[in-house]
Amino acid sequence: MNTVEVEVVYALPERSWTVPLELPVGSTIGDALDRVRNEDGFATLPLDEISVGVWGERSARDRVLENHDRIEIYRPLMEDPVTARRRRAGADKR
Repeated sequence: MNTVEVEVVYALPERSWTVPLELPVGSTIGDALDRVRNEDGFATLPLDEISVGVWGERSARDRVLENHDRIEIYRPLMEDPVTARRRRAGADKR
């Protein structure tokens, strides 16, 4: 097999985008991101800066892809989870 089949996904609360790709064996996350750069839903994203991962695990852009990998583009957090937890805990005590 000379290719790997992967998909690149990005989700917002109201909508998600999925682009299936067939890439040469040895391709990286960075190669996949380059392929979706102009696709609907991805064109306005700062793909060179935003966090990415495979199956929920953050990964570097030079990670070599395996067949059926799911490349996920992560949105920035609106609030630090620790801060949010402390805020909620403080509200519960009142």
